[in-house]
Amino acid sequence: MKMVKSLLLGSAAGLVAVTAGQAADLPVKAKPVEYVKVCSLYGAGFYYMPGTDLCLKIGGWVRAEAGWGYNGSFSWGPFNGNSGGRAVNNLVFRGRGYITADAREQTAYGTARGYIAVGVSTNDVGLNTGANQFSANRAFVQFAGITAGISQSFYDYYSVPAVSYNGIYGASDTGDPGWTVFGYTAQFGNGLSATLSAEERRTTQIIDQTAFTFATTGTAGTGSAAAVGTLVPGGFVTTSPGATANNGAYGGFQVGDIVGNIRLDQAWGGAQIMGALHEDNATYYSTALGGAPSQGFGPATSGGVGHPGDKWGWAAGAGVRLNFPMIGQGDYFQGQVNYTVGAARYVMFTPNSNWGKVDGSSAAYGVLSDCVYGGIVGTATTTGCQLTTAWGFNASYEHNWSPAWKTSLYGGWDSISYNSQANAMLCSAAGFGTGNGAAALAAPGCNNNWSTWFLGSRTQWNVSKTFYMGVDVMYEDLKSASTGTALLGGYNGCTTGGTAVGCGLGNAFLQESRSSNWTVRFRAHKDFLP
Repeated sequence: MKMVKSLLLGSAAGLVAVTAGQAADLPVKAKPVEYVKVCSLYGAGFYYMPGTDLCLKIGGWVRAEAGWGYNGSFSWGPFNGNSGGRAVNNLVFRGRGYITADAREQTAYGTARGYIAVGVSTNDVGLNTGANQFSANRAFVQFAGITAGISQSFYDYYSVPAVSYNGIYGASDTGDPGWTVFGYTAQFGNGLSATLSAEERRTTQIIDQTAFTFATTGTAGTGSAAAVGTLVPGGFVTTSPGATANNGAYGGFQVGDIVGNIRLDQAWGGAQIMGALHEDNATYYSTALGGAPSQGFGPATSGGVGHPGDKWGWAAGAGVRLNFPMIGQGDYFQGQVNYTVGAARYVMFTPNSNWGKVDGSSAAYGVLSDCVYGGIVGTATTTGCQLTTAWGFNASYEHNWSPAWKTSLYGGWDSISYNSQANAMLCSAAGFGTGNGAAALAAPGCNNNWSTWFLGSRTQWNVSKTFYMGVDVMYEDLKSASTGTALLGGYNGCTTGGTAVGCGLGNAFLQESRSSNWTVRFRAHKDFLP
């Protein structure tokens, strides 16, 4: 009996062992794959990051452009120190591309968002040099009504890129390059909102008239090599290279621009009123006629050099958009008007430079600045910061011929004007007047007020929802400031009165009343996402 029992137990144990061995050879069931899920909270293209509540959208675009009449740059355009003649690069090629990332999640206090756009932006005139550059025009966070980082100024309303491929005319729009803001927007319902924002300051230049050698000799000269501002067409002279550089005699960045708006968005369109405060803080008075501003150190007898008092410039504007679906689906009109004192870049964001264009031996010109001052401490010639007045408007209409074809017509006008004291100082600095600072007198006919107007049209073929091609044609006109004589003198950096020797702007030494320019631009654009 014992033997039978042992035999049965041994057989059972063997069966268990065999069964276990066979089970070990069977495939193990895999864990379920965690597929990426669509996030429908924020529109098309968003997906949940696996294992999180974070929604992410990756997008971007690429663009190729070719243009004629741009003076070598799509960014600065035909009136940025255009020297004319055979040396000018009329043809320009450009490639741009950006990758965008939009991350959002819900919190107990609302949506938290981060957005970035990084890429490359080129400007090639046949040299293939260092113009292939990294570009980042968006990098901001949004939360509970707060927007902070590189976004777009809350002053803006009229959209330049919505109706034009050009950005080389007067407008307040900062949308293309982006602008650093720290703002809060309150929503009141029914499309009404209000925003208060501290923003990167918008500067043109501040000019110290006394430092120019014209004020010393009354004839030739190009001004001190120090940062005193510039009269010659083209980019502004900066105080020093690097992070401390400022345009002309602008002081350091102490206070951001204070911007506010009240905005209404409705089915019929929308409207906005806006304003901005801007600090005009100059560096120092010059130590002597034709001398450089000295960082606050001067002769003991004058108690140091001193500086003009800070002043607040300001800007005010209003914009409107009106939809016209009865004419064409998607048709609309938009317009904006701006008036500024001591804050000219709210009228003329780009190009931010002195204007000028050569036609043969003649040139039209216009000095762009926020403030002009002059004088030496101890001589009773010092002036305060004389603020520049600027105003202008933009208007456009876009018509949709069909879902695939649309045409826009756009235009505008801008004016820069100086008070009598600022005008006298600029005239004297350029050799068309006498005296220094408060004692400056303009020669008869010397007038630094100038204006520009433009008219253009863009036609675009939307091949698909994410790919389009188009052509933009624009005419610009510059009504020149005036020297009161036939000569340009210091407004072109000429070192002699009647020839082109030493001139900074080509071979021109004669002043003309106005100059004009045509530009033509082709674009092909592809989005990665609708």
